[in-house]
This record gives sequence, structure tokens and C-alpha cells, in this order.
Amino acid sequence: MILEAVMLQVKPGMEKEYESAFKEASTIISSMKGYISHELQRCLEVNGKYLLIVNWETLEDHTIGFRQSKEYLEWKKRLHHFYDPFPVVEHFEMVNLK
Repeated sequence: MILEAVMLQVKPGMEKEYESAFKEASTIISSMKGYISHELQRCLEVNGKYLLIVNWETLEDHTIGFRQSKEYLEWKKRLHHFYDPFPVVEHFEMVNLK
């Protein structure tokens, strides 16, 4: 499993509109091949700051399957205008500590 982690900064005053748009856009990402789960966390210390965590079966499910799909164009249309600066997406894998 791959964890996608994205720190998002939403433009001031657009937080409620963003959360509503994100809730609607969630149906897009959750319908994709290799999608496992996602959550959006709101920062308590910094207004407009969010953490998006998405679990994918493979890295390619996100980078190719989602990012190169027509569904991603709709995701982008609904959400990308809220961000300033544009977020950096990072991928992680579990470290076996046993």
C-alpha cells in the first residue's frame, strides 16, 4: 500500500467553500482503480491549512491511473483554484519495524 500525503493551503476566506467542494469531489477519487481510502484533516493552528491522506494499492494507481485520467481533469477543475501555493504531493510506504 502507498500513502499519498499532501499539505494543502487554501486561499483565505475560502475554507468552507473548499470543504464543500472537496466533499463533492471525493466521489471522483474514491471511484478510481487502486483507491483504498482517503481523509482530509483541518489544521488547528493555521487557518486554511489541510492535510490530505490517500491510500492507494500502488504508486502507479495514483501517478498514472488517476493523474492521467479524465476524472483527474474534473478533480482539478473542482479543487485546484482553491490552493495558494500549489501543493507538493509526496508518496510513502510502510517501514517494517518487526
